[in-house]
Amino acid sequence: MQHAQFDPTARQQLAIAAVEAKTVRDLTWQQIADAAGLSVAFVTAAVLGQHALPEASAKAVAELLDLDEGAVRLLQTIPTRGSLPGGVPTDPTIYRFHEMLQVYGTTLKALVHEQFGDGIISAINFKLDVRKVADPEGGERAVITLDGKYLPTKPF
Repeated sequence: MQHAQFDPTARQQLAIAAVEAKTVRDLTWQQIADAAGLSVAFVTAAVLGQHALPEASAKAVAELLDLDEGAVRLLQTIPTRGSLPGGVPTDPTIYRFHEMLQVYGTTLKALVHEQFGDGIISAINFKLDVRKVADPEGGERAVITLDGKYLPTKPF
């Protein structure tokens, strides 16, 4: 049976313990995702408290991180989503995503609506990928793919 959370505290505490275990064991998010049998973006978000894991994945993650049965159950609960408190984020990496949406948010909205019509891009039926590629001008570039199903607005 699926259970839902209405207070993010337990998942936040589990995320802290899981990240500590990940660090102590010198694991990557990809190694944890491989154990779970799911994408690195989904598993990372789940361990950080933003998704519920299927039972087999929760057990595999807990075993890899040496977490107890309570953690296995908690990893399977539907969380209260949203990892950022109100206001402008202060972490520089997260702030840059905020900045990107401040600068390009209306552009993205205009282009999506022009191409698809009135509706939204789902964050539920969604895929995320982060890749590092060489920059032809030197250094490296981050390629972030946000791949969400378009859901049209339906008049009622």
